[in-house]
Amino acid sequence: MSAVGDCIHTIPVVHALRERFPDCFLAWATHNGPATLLEGLDGINEIVRVPRDWMKSPRSWLNVRRELRKLQFDVAIDPQSLTKSALLGWLSGARYRIGFARPQGRELSLLTNRLLVEPQRQHVVDRYLELLRPLRIDNPNVRFDMPVSVEPNIDAFLRPNDLRTGAFAIINPGAGWPSKIWPSDRYGIVAAHLGEQHGLPSIVTWAGADERQMASKICDASRSHAILASDTSLTELRELVRSAAIFVGSDTGPMHLAVAVGTPCVSIYGPTAPERCGPYGSGHCALHVPVATNNKIRSDDNSAMLQISAADVCAATDQVINRIRQSAA
Repeated sequence: MSAVGDCIHTIPVVHALRERFPDCFLAWATHNGPATLLEGLDGINEIVRVPRDWMKSPRSWLNVRRELRKLQFDVAIDPQSLTKSALLGWLSGARYRIGFARPQGRELSLLTNRLLVEPQRQHVVDRYLELLRPLRIDNPNVRFDMPVSVEPNIDAFLRPNDLRTGAFAIINPGAGWPSKIWPSDRYGIVAAHLGEQHGLPSIVTWAGADERQMASKICDASRSHAILASDTSLTELRELVRSAAIFVGSDTGPMHLAVAVGTPCVSIYGPTAPERCGPYGSGHCALHVPVATNNKIRSDDNSAMLQISAADVCAATDQVINRIRQSAA
């Protein structure tokens, strides 16, 4: 519902449903932030915007219920399988409510979802698609096919900096968990390496004051090979990342966004496992210290990330860039 990465991982479900049921009405309930990324997505008939704090008041419950019920759903699919998402399926009045069984399904979702699927696959994208088994959709093709939009602010940023499509890197240092943060000075070394060895200046993206400070430190440590990005919306970030030659960052929504628009990624993993939530598909490189994995560590220190050196990441960028250039030759 709310996390950008979760929304991106769910997009292949929409395409699989549309391919199997070309005439069905498909709606997606989510918060306002991720909803902007879904506008124009092929296959969606309607986006239902749910207030982030809708569970806090009876009036909000009634408003959400009214908005959902007027669409007369037959089936609700709950990839998150948490209380807040499962309750939306219940409020929708859908007779068939599909979610995950334990341990993937948690909290009250086990009570409100009626058809519980036991996932067999490891990656979250494949797991979400397994929710379609009760609808007799097995092993569908995985497609993201993100919408393309014209973003004047991005053009206005790239042009004065003499940055052309495919001729720069994106570095995204932020993360939702402190345990996913990799040091700014190491990102600075990577930016310098990309500039000096591959002729790729880096644009450092950020969201919020704390990440902007991190991004500024990276630029300072990059030996003049990194540029601070302007403040971007999600759709602007999508088009900026689409234009990049390579993306470098940790397990975050922007990284999964890069995957969805076809930009090769070097991703740095500490507390989470790339087998489960790494960059989906080929052409990417995920760096990971397996013994440090613990998906429950949201606010712990970043000691697992510190086990990955700047040299490790530089070598991974070499690998990905060389592969790109060999494919283009």
